[in-house]
Amino acid sequence: MGTVATNDGTSIFYKDWGSREAQPIVFHHGWPLSGDDWDNQMMFFLAEGYRVIAHDRRGHGRSSQSATGHEMDTYAADVAALTDALDLRGAIHIGHSTGGGEVARYVARAEPGRVAKAVLVSAVPPIMVQTPTNPGGLPISVFDEFRAALAANRAQFYIDVPTGPFYGFNRPGAEVSQGVIDNWWRQGMEGAANAHYECIAAFSETDFTEDLKKIEVPVLVAHGTDDQIVPYEDSAPLSSKLLQNGRLKTYEGLPHGMLTTHPDVVNPDLLAFVKE
Repeated sequence: MGTVATNDGTSIFYKDWGSREAQPIVFHHGWPLSGDDWDNQMMFFLAEGYRVIAHDRRGHGRSSQSATGHEMDTYAADVAALTDALDLRGAIHIGHSTGGGEVARYVARAEPGRVAKAVLVSAVPPIMVQTPTNPGGLPISVFDEFRAALAANRAQFYIDVPTGPFYGFNRPGAEVSQGVIDNWWRQGMEGAANAHYECIAAFSETDFTEDLKKIEVPVLVAHGTDDQIVPYEDSAPLSSKLLQNGRLKTYEGLPHGMLTTHPDVVNPDLLAFVKE
């Protein structure tokens, strides 16, 4: 464990496990969680001999609760500060949901040699919100409702999201895990309300189209068709087409949080891509 100070004095918390000689894999978490959301994948890849790193985005988890910087340019700059401090080269960056957007923005701007591959899992690119150029996106009212619920009663909202759509626990026959729900709540409440509120605009309104077009390294785009948070049809297929070297992996019927609900299915696919 450690911290890295950014240019504006924000302290970014990170976990760094494994041999410093091993290829690094950097994990980028979703909203409003922390690096702890990657425990399963970090343990999995650590056992495979990789160096695994996960940070808490500013305003999330154990990083500083900063007053500003809750948008994608700053998130990517924070990642650059972390990779510079750790001198990571030939790294693989894996992002879930909002973290997928962070990966796209960072990798598109990364110094040559820093990144070997990237993975976007249930990720927000190219853009979530409905616009004239993205008619299949979600209406802005959906995200306004998120903001209203967070401001009114964040503690209850952070129970409702994982209990329902995030993991597909609202589907008939779903195997519900109270521990998973409680861990989502724990991670969310550890962060700052202002950062989470502003991050809603960051993950929903940022257009990553040009970022995706600039990325030259191989990118795996993995997404479940029953994603109730980031709808499949307006995300993964579009992202994979924009990438120069993209590959689409579709998981029939899996939810937004499939890394947690189905790691036995997803982890081996991630490993196969990393090893190629």
